[in-house]
Amino acid sequence: MDRMACLNLPVFPIQLLLQKHPDWRNGPVAVVDSDKPQGTILRVNEHARDLRVRPGMRYAAGLSLARDLRAGVVPDQEIHTAVTAICKRLDTHSPRVEPAAAEDGVFWLDASGLKRLYGSLENWAQQVRRDLLNLGFHATVVLGFSRFATYALAKAQPDSLFFNSPVEERTASQRVSLDCLALEAKTNDLLRKLGIRTVGQFLDLPPAGIAKRFGQQAAQLHRLARGKIDLPLNPLRLPAPLSRHLVLDYPEKDVRRLTAAIEQLLESILQKLNKRGRQLYELKIWFHFDRVGNHTEKLRPAAPTRDRRLLLDLIRLRLSSAGRLPDGVVEIKLNAKSVATAPNQNHLLEVRPKRDLEAANRALARVRADLGNEAVVRAQLQEAHLPEGQFAWEPLHKLETAKPRVVHRVCLIRRFNFQPLVLANWAQPRNMSEVQLQPSNLQRTVVRSWGPFMISGGWWRRAVQRAYFFAEIRTGEIWWVYYDRLRNRWFQQGRVE
Repeated sequence: MDRMACLNLPVFPIQLLLQKHPDWRNGPVAVVDSDKPQGTILRVNEHARDLRVRPGMRYAAGLSLARDLRAGVVPDQEIHTAVTAICKRLDTHSPRVEPAAAEDGVFWLDASGLKRLYGSLENWAQQVRRDLLNLGFHATVVLGFSRFATYALAKAQPDSLFFNSPVEERTASQRVSLDCLALEAKTNDLLRKLGIRTVGQFLDLPPAGIAKRFGQQAAQLHRLARGKIDLPLNPLRLPAPLSRHLVLDYPEKDVRRLTAAIEQLLESILQKLNKRGRQLYELKIWFHFDRVGNHTEKLRPAAPTRDRRLLLDLIRLRLSSAGRLPDGVVEIKLNAKSVATAPNQNHLLEVRPKRDLEAANRALARVRADLGNEAVVRAQLQEAHLPEGQFAWEPLHKLETAKPRVVHRVCLIRRFNFQPLVLANWAQPRNMSEVQLQPSNLQRTVVRSWGPFMISGGWWRRAVQRAYFFAEIRTGEIWWVYYDRLRNRWFQQGRVE
C-alpha cells in the first residue's frame, strides 16, 4: 500500500519573520500587512495568542494588549521563495513533493519505497525534520496513508506521528478539532453553535445540505474527509540547473588559467543549452579553495543569452575585480539557470531609438560583474513615517524605456546624507515650542529659514520627536536640518539643490 506523509510548518510566515529577527523568539510576535500602527494583524505566535492578540486586529490594538508585541511584514514573494527552497530540500528525501496551493507551509511527500533505503519510515521522517531544523524551520511530520488524514493530524499535533494501518489513521483524524483546519472563521463559528467541534462530528452531517448551509469550502472538505475525493500527488516540477564540475590537479592561483578552465566548462553548458533551445540567464561559479573553504560568485547577463564571448567577458571582470586570490582553487563547479528562447523576428527596416537600452543594460551588467551584484540600485518609494524611511534601495536588473512627464515648474531636489550629520555647535532650545532658527543661535551662519515642520510619533517601534527646517546659509546653500528632542542635538539631514 502506498505511504504518504504530510509535513506542516506551523505559522509559516511567523517562522520566516523570526529568522530575520531571532531576538524576538521569546516574546509575542505578529505578521502584519503593512508596517504602520493601523496595519492589520495576519498571523500571531503562541505568546501573542496567550495575551489575547488575534488575527484581524489592528497592530495598535494588539499593542494595547501586549506592550512588547513585535511585528513585521512578510511579502508574498518572500513566502514563495521560501516554499521553493524547502521543496528543493525535500526533493532530496522524496521523489515527489507537493506544496499545498491554498495554505503556505504545508507539504505532502510520497514515502513509498523508502523503507529499505532508510531502515524504517520513522527514520526517514526524523531525518526530514532534522534537515528542516538545520534550515531554521520547526516542522511536524505525520506518516500515514491518505491526504486528508495526514493533513488534519499534522495541523493538530505538535509532534510527529506514525500510523501502520488506515483504520488507526482514520480513527485518530476524527478526533481532530475543526479549529485546526483551514476553515473560514464564519463557517467555523456556525459549526460551533451547532455543537460540531471535531472532524468526526463534521463527518456525521448529511452530505446533501453542507454546500447550501456552510458553503463550497466546507463541502469540499467534507468530501475529502469522507474519502470521496482521492487526489493523487501533484508534485512540484523543479527545473534542475545545468551543472558542470572540474577537479584541478593542483591548487591554482592564476586568474588567467582559472578563466581558461571555466571556459571549458562553460562551452559544454552552452552546447547543452543550444540543443534544448534555451538561454542562460544566471551563472553560479563555485570555488573550493585548498585551505580557506568555499566561495560562490553569481553572474547575470543583461538578457538571457548563449553568447560565449559576452559571458566570458563578465567572468573575467568578476575574477579580475577580486585581485589576488586568497588561496589556491582545487575545484570549480558551474551551475547555469536557463529560460526558453524567446521568439524574435528581424525587421528589414527597423527604426531604432536614439538611446540603445540593450547597450545600456550590457554596460550595467559589466558594472555588476566588476563591482558586485549590489552595485547598481535604484530608489523605490515606501510608506514610512520618517523621511529617511520613505525610500529604499533595490537592485536594478534592467533599464526600462523612459516615460517622461511634462513638468510645468522646476522642482528642487533634496539630497540625503548617508547618515545625518551632527551639528555640534548649534544652540539647544529648552523645549520644542522654542525651537527656532535665529542667526544668533547659529553663529550668524543662517540668513533665512523655513519651519519648523514637526514630526512626532514612532511610539510603536521607537519614539521620535523632530523639528525640521530648511536653512539658507550665508554661502547660498540650503541645508535640510532638524532638532531631535530625545537626543538634544541638531542634525543635518541633507541639502536642497
